[in-house]
Amino acid sequence: MEETIKEIQSIVAAYGLTVLGAIATLVIGIWISKWLAKVSGKVLDKRNVDPTLSKFTVRLVKITLITFVIISAISQVGIETTSFVAVIGAAGLAIGFALQGSLSNFASGVMLIIFKPIKVGDYIEGGKAAGSVESIGIFVTTLVTPDNKVIYIPNATLTGSNITNYSVKDTRRVDMVFGIGNGDDIDKAKNVIKSILDNDSRILKDPAPLIAVSELAGSRVNFNVRPWVNSADYGRVYSDVTEQIKKKFDEQNI
Repeated sequence: MEETIKEIQSIVAAYGLTVLGAIATLVIGIWISKWLAKVSGKVLDKRNVDPTLSKFTVRLVKITLITFVIISAISQVGIETTSFVAVIGAAGLAIGFALQGSLSNFASGVMLIIFKPIKVGDYIEGGKAAGSVESIGIFVTTLVTPDNKVIYIPNATLTGSNITNYSVKDTRRVDMVFGIGNGDDIDKAKNVIKSILDNDSRILKDPAPLIAVSELAGSRVNFNVRPWVNSADYGRVYSDVTEQIKKKFDEQNI
């Protein structure tokens, strides 16, 4: 028994300070890691980085620092960490290959958040879909269609194709085509169209609307009618003007 006690005492004497040092490294290191993660989060918030990206970055910094602290604490005890690091590296490589698609979506999500070609509330076309942007996540972007369907688009699909953003500019041009018969009076038709556009307060005076003959199409003469409106008025102006011109043409026997 005395020999066992002496052996325990000798082990404690030999390794006690090392173990205590490793525990201290672990405790203090984890505390510092959490503190640095919080600091990085505050810095990102001050620079108005998107909250989704900010939270992900803080979590990544925290996990990375704590991993290094654990490896450092293990090495202090005398355990060889070279093979341990190699295993982590190999596991990371394998995970990277397995998650190629997800990593691509993640990288695309970061690009969308940093460069901001779109933002929540914009009406866009992209990734073979169209709708209002409801959210921009790290991996997917969510659109809501005018008939209230929800579309989830992988970010890599969205950034890998053209993105048409209809909400970036304050004004839009409404492109319409109206046809009259070959025997109808062109000037009369132009005056009818002009009067309707002039009496619609939603149509901007500058730039002035275009009313011009575009082609002679068999038995028809086609007009290009292109007024400018505020982006929010686009849909209603398109349908209202089309209806008013049809009714006015009927009244004037055009």
